[in-house]
This record gives sequence, structure tokens and C-alpha cells, in this order.
Amino acid sequence: METAITAGIKVSVEAMYQPTYSKPLDNEYMYAYRVTIENLSNKTVQLLRRHWYIWDSNGLAREVEGEGVVGEQPVLEPEESHQYISGCPLRTDIGKMHGAYQMKRLEDGHLFYIDIPSFKLIPPFKHN
Repeated sequence: METAITAGIKVSVEAMYQPTYSKPLDNEYMYAYRVTIENLSNKTVQLLRRHWYIWDSNGLAREVEGEGVVGEQPVLEPEESHQYISGCPLRTDIGKMHGAYQMKRLEDGHLFYIDIPSFKLIPPFKHN
């Protein structure tokens, strides 16, 4: 699990290879990832947007941007957390992802970005 803390918001990510949804002979590899966002600050915040950078082992990169996460824009009171699971297809068996969330402090509307830590997408059959 990879973790980053920015402006009092902790983001932890765990990636999981999905063999049931992968077709290695067709260069289709599916990964799920679980993200936990914890508000360690003393201010209520809301997640507004996501921005992901995704690379495969051929060096091909793509970006994914949009509102919220899996259709939600969660509000986190101090000491609250939000967890979700999403997925990412790759054309190679190994890749990596990282990104940022745009957050809003609700008491004054201040917008800021928090880091999503870089994490690797590696199937179990590639581990030593």
C-alpha cells in the first residue's frame, strides 16, 4: 500500500490484479485499486475532482480527469474517511499510476490539491 499526506489529507492506495477480467493473450490486463482518503485536518473538506496519470510498460501515458470519484463528491469531516474501489485496464502487464484530487475547504471555499501517491500495477506472476 502506498500513502501520501498533503495539507492534512491522507491518501492510501492498494492495487490488485484482476485475472478474471484480464486476457494476457490479447494484451488486456485489468487492475482494481482501493483508495482510502482520511481527513487528518481540523477542517471539513469536499473532494471535487480527480486527475490521474497512467503509464504502461511501453512508456505510453494517458490522463483521466473528471468530477468526483466513482460518481461521488464526498464530504469529509475531521477524522472521517472515505473509501472506494475503481479499475484500470492496461495493454501491458505492468504499469503505474499517480495523480491528484482537487479539494475544497467548506468553511471558506478554499480550493487546493492533494497528492495521490504513485503505485505500481504488477500481476502476481511477475513477482519474484
